Amino acid sequence: MLREHVNLERDGPVAVLTMRRPERRNALSLAMMTELDETLAAFAGDREVRAVILAGDGPAFSAGHDLRELQGRDDAACQAIFDRCVHLMTTVQSIPQPVIAEVATVATAAGCQLVATCDLAIASTTARFATPGVRIGLFCSTPMVALTRAIGRKRAMEMLLTGEMIDAQTACAWGLVNRVVAPEELRTSTLALARKIAEASRGVVALGKAAYYAQIEMEQARAYEHTKAVMVANAQEADAQEGICAFVEKRVPQWTP
Repeated sequence: MLREHVNLERDGPVAVLTMRRPERRNALSLAMMTELDETLAAFAGDREVRAVILAGDGPAFSAGHDLRELQGRDDAACQAIFDRCVHLMTTVQSIPQPVIAEVATVATAAGCQLVATCDLAIASTTARFATPGVRIGLFCSTPMVALTRAIGRKRAMEMLLTGEMIDAQTACAWGLVNRVVAPEELRTSTLALARKIAEASRGVVALGKAAYYAQIEMEQARAYEHTKAVMVANAQEADAQEGICAFVEKRVPQWTP
């Protein structure tokens, strides 16, 4: 797969995907989103990849959509851009591997949406987040979907209506990121989390991730019915039986490749 704006590296079972369009602050152009979407989708069938880190090179994690692509465009052109954006966000949550956002600097608009969409996120103390579209007359309507689900209604509405930046510690307190670390510790911390995830059964992690997103918007009784069925099926799988036996026998489990 030819990648112009995205770099892919492997660290054992961890895939590190880095947006490399620093001169445009990793703006999510149609080409960039397509590369991200197709690369992430390809991981779904790669049994060697157990976790994915998504990072941004340069002065920003991502500054959001490439606004030049929205200048003077007709309905069809705008539709194609936002269709791809929504498809990318859906891919992040639908692939079996957990995706961890590694945020060193600034994530704004659709860049903030991408962080909110990832399964997990680690930020450096220098990271900042905003949905400033309202200030240029383009309300962050699609980013609000992920943002609202990550941090709740009132906090999301404040970010959407003011466009103001929040710092990394606030983002952590609000639930947009999982933890905040010193800049020099960011990659080490993100890799440590990814490797910890990679120790578990790939199939069980995939099952759990899918169940999480399926149940999260359900009414409670329906959510219990769904997850109960998932656990019944899970309990009969080979890796579940291996894990239970390993626990009882006090040994390290040997997961299905």
